Amino acid sequence: MDIENKVIVITGAAQGLGKTFANDLAARKARLALADINMEQLEQVRGACEEAGIEARAYELNVADEPAVEKLFEQVVVDFGTVDVLINNAGITRDGLMARKKDEEIKKMSLANWQAVIDVNLTGTFLCGREFFVKLLEQKKPGVCVNISSISRSGNLGQSNYTATKAGVAEMTVTWAKEMARHGIRVGAIAPGYINTEMVAAIREDVKQKIIEQIPIRRLGDPSEISHSVFYILENDYFTGRVIECDGGLRI
Repeated sequence: MDIENKVIVITGAAQGLGKTFANDLAARKARLALADINMEQLEQVRGACEEAGIEARAYELNVADEPAVEKLFEQVVVDFGTVDVLINNAGITRDGLMARKKDEEIKKMSLANWQAVIDVNLTGTFLCGREFFVKLLEQKKPGVCVNISSISRSGNLGQSNYTATKAGVAEMTVTWAKEMARHGIRVGAIAPGYINTEMVAAIREDVKQKIIEQIPIRRLGDPSEISHSVFYILENDYFTGRVIECDGGLRI
């Protein structure tokens, strides 16, 4: 796929990896439909993309809201005339141990924290992927879906909720690729390691340093290095049904 002039939907585009994807794809002259729940930050990203000389629109979206997701893809087709690519990037964390004992007090992960992460990271990915595929089938055209998984899909301390979602995203990628291949639609995923975004910046500094010491390359990844993986998936027409691990060699 040639990226130039393709209509690309990016969820979670207001910050972190989504913001980087938007800026880097704008430099490649893509047309961007940027979606996020945080409209103030999203408008700033949209403005920066427009300065690159491309068409960019901002849409307020809670990816866990089915009617809102349906409306988004309907509107994108109205506004741009078509849709070619989805980058399923929106995600949150609510980290905590399943159960822990401190002194004589026992605390446990709340159902609310479990469900919030499931709703955004897993259900939101499902809803956006489904509606994207519907639009491609309606228009009888090929396209590419890129899902964002995580190194945590293999299991990570204090992330039962996040791990479950990112493992699910990786396996949905394989399933969707098998289902959609007959229609000329490719589906790939990226499992980033610890990348220098706002989410990682929130980690306590001493904990962050211990993480870096375990990474063979001995540094956090740069968001642009994940964009490079997005470009690979989009541009390599033989790539589908696989997860690219970009983690500096770290295994957790």
